[in-house]
Formats: sequence, structure tokens, C-alpha cells
Amino acid sequence: MKVEPFWDSISKELLSIKNKNRFRETKTYKGIDFCSNDYLGLASNSTLWKLAESFDYFNRIGSTASRLVRGNSEELERFESSFADFIGAEASLVVNTGYVANAGLIDAIGNPQTIIFSDRLNHASILDGIRISGAIKKYFNHLDLDHLEVLLQKAEENEKEKDKRKIVVTETVFSMDGDIPDLKRLLRLKKHYGFVLVLDEAHSFGLFGKNGRGLVYDQLSKEEIEQIEYRVYTLGKSLGLFGGIIATSKLGRDHLVNVMRPFIFSTSLPPLIPHLAFYALDLLSKMDLERQTTLELASIFKKRMNEMGYKTTDSVSQIIPVLMDSEADALATAEILQAKGFDIRAIRPPTVETARLRISFNAKITSIQVEELLEIFKTIKENH
Repeated sequence: MKVEPFWDSISKELLSIKNKNRFRETKTYKGIDFCSNDYLGLASNSTLWKLAESFDYFNRIGSTASRLVRGNSEELERFESSFADFIGAEASLVVNTGYVANAGLIDAIGNPQTIIFSDRLNHASILDGIRISGAIKKYFNHLDLDHLEVLLQKAEENEKEKDKRKIVVTETVFSMDGDIPDLKRLLRLKKHYGFVLVLDEAHSFGLFGKNGRGLVYDQLSKEEIEQIEYRVYTLGKSLGLFGGIIATSKLGRDHLVNVMRPFIFSTSLPPLIPHLAFYALDLLSKMDLERQTTLELASIFKKRMNEMGYKTTDSVSQIIPVLMDSEADALATAEILQAKGFDIRAIRPPTVETARLRISFNAKITSIQVEELLEIFKTIKENH
């Protein structure tokens, strides 16, 4: 049998993607930001701009190597220490991206003798980490802790699985749905079944909890937080920068430094990033008004959209997905909104099961802009 020419097979694959209205392109941004993860507007903060301009690079813009060779810096160590103190952890470890943080962490602690229980709608970085680790994977229905308990109980009763290490992984604010798990109940299950817990706080950090410390500070006591083995954060959302960070125990950090392959074999972040992150963390901690306003506007928007007949998820966060009937409908609606000056993007399968507009609120959005957006959605609904 003759093998099809490589580029012919690639062309057919892309044509199939286009026919399903799932073709993706890179687009530069324009219009009012209703789609990014810059939740507190720190990506364009004037104080951080001035700090970047005045930073002493010591004749070195890049980090030049991995952190275990020559890529470590005082700026990285200072930020890690301040971040760990801020979120109440013994230690933290900065890595290059939030994706690397999740995938690398799960690969480091998972193996074929491990069972990892994952919410079905967890981020791709979590799912990829599970796959790479070779662990036995079990998915529980989205936010369904009854289903998780059933799976845990079955594993306890299974002779081949009862002695394997169990790990449970979930986001605290889901990036595409904006909803949240019951962390109190999750900690009760942890106490009963003894699993290792990994929480991805990427989309809750900055907006939830005292001083923006994350959802765990909304739902859990200090003693309960201390029982969580790993919490994953990002510098690329509420901090307005770039990178990922894992909070854990000192023992946990030492372990990751020695076995986490993406950390060991990647060039480190340049010193400027953790230098700015140190100051961004201080700014973030003082933005209570911005947190409150952002979440209030998102809540108002969701309520008004539901009243107009639009479908949304059970979001209680700054992320309001507007569910569409089809990929084509999502693309057409996004195009109308972009033409009106609102940067809103269509999110389609396979990223999500149901095509949607992922509308993301941030601290720079005004109530006037929200009203203007609602008027456009009203017109779209009337003309549909």
C-alpha cells in the first residue's frame, strides 16, 4: 500500500477542520479586551513599566541557561520566597509557563503505579501531564464529587488498585466554564481516602480570597490549606506577566528540582520577569476594589444575558461563557462583536464540548462598556 504524501495528508486534515468550522488562526488583538486573562490590568500597569525601564540587567537580558546551570537569579529566589509567604506555603518553584507547571508537576509525581483522578473539564496541561506520566487515569464528571467518591471507593475495593497512590487534580476556577468546586467537601474526601491533592489556582488567583490569594482562602481554613500538597499558579494572568509557579512544601520543592524534566531541561525565565513579579504581587494584594468591581460586572452581565435568553454556564467568576448552538454561530457572533469594537473570541471543540464565546472580565472594563456590549447582544438576539 502506497503511503500518502505527507503534505497531502496534512492538507486533508486541515480541510476537515475547516469543514467543521474549527479552523484556528493567530490574530492580533484590537478592540476592548473582553477575552484575555489580564484580570487586574497589570499587563499594562504604569508602575511595572517604569520598573522594567529602570531594571539593571547586569549586561544580561536573557537568563542564558537552565536554573541548575547558570539560569538561576536572585530575582527568581526573592520572588519565590515572597510568593510562598503570600499564599501560605513552605516553598514555591517558578517554571516557564503555567502549562509546564501542570504537565511537569503531574509527570513528576505520577507513574504507572499511581491512579490520578481528574475532573473531566480540567485544562489540557493537566490532561497531558497525566498522559505523559503513564499513570492510571480516571475521570470524574465535572464538579461531581459524588462521582469522585464512587471512583475512590471502587479503587479502595479493587485488589489491583487499593495499594496504589491516589492523586486528585482539579482547577479551582475552570478556565472555560468559570465555575468552581466545593473545596470543603474535597478536603473531607481527602481526609477519608488519603489522596494527594493538586489544585490549579491559575484563574482564581488575584480575584478570590483575602488580598487575591486564591479560592482556597475563600473556602478553607489555614489548617485545611496546609493539607494540600500542591497548588499551581501562573504569572501570566492576574500578575500580568509570564510564567508558572508551584507552591508546595520544602521537601516537595526539592523533589521537583531533582525530577521535574521541564524544569531541569528548560532555559530559565530572564531575571526581569521575577523582578517585575515581585512588585506585581504587592500591587495585586492591594486591589480589593478592582476585584470587587470585576466580579460584580461579570455577575450583572451574566444575569442580563440570561434574562435575554442567552445560555451561560454556572459561572460565579470573572469568566462568563455564552453558549452557542454551533461552531458557525459562535464564529459569526464573534465577528459581529469584533466589528463593533469588542475583542471577544469564539472557543470551539475540541477545546470545549459546546461552542461558546468566552467572555472574560477584567479591572479595566467599565459599566458603560458592559451596557454597550449588552445592547449589541440584544440586537443580535432580535435579528436572529
